[in-house]
Amino acid sequence: MTDPTSDRERLTWDGFGSASRDLARRILADGFEPEVVVAIARGGLLPAGAIAYGLGSKNCGAINVEFYTGIGTVLDAPEVLPPELDMTYLRDRRVLLVDDVADSGRTLDLAVRLLTDRGAVVRSVVIYTKPTTIIRPDYSWKDTSLWIDFPWSAQGTVLEEDAGSERSA
Repeated sequence: MTDPTSDRERLTWDGFGSASRDLARRILADGFEPEVVVAIARGGLLPAGAIAYGLGSKNCGAINVEFYTGIGTVLDAPEVLPPELDMTYLRDRRVLLVDDVADSGRTLDLAVRLLTDRGAVVRSVVIYTKPTTIIRPDYSWKDTSLWIDFPWSAQGTVLEEDAGSERSA
């Protein structure tokens, strides 16, 4: 029997730590010193926190964008969800926009446009970039064409796990 997850990129917690530190080093080596680190929630929340620590940045925020609804299933277009980020604060500030992956790139593209339209000076960073992306992030740890199992999301939700154990009881 073939393992259905064998054609996936697997990021471990240790790999995540290495990727975050490597990306922080690349950003600083490039001379970009963000005044604000903004995560694209949900996938960018953990990477943004880890990279912000690596950069020594304490000024963080999040923009909530939904696009993926499951493995390979998406909405027609990315949607910004509440609560909203205070965009007026970002005007004329150097902003590092963080997400876990640039897959189609539509989420990243929307977020970059929203921030630059509000006057922020934006650079983007992701852990993974896929060849299908419509926007190339400024910084990326690794390119892949595979589905990615991130350590924080690979197991699904606790509700799904609990439902599965109730069915087998």
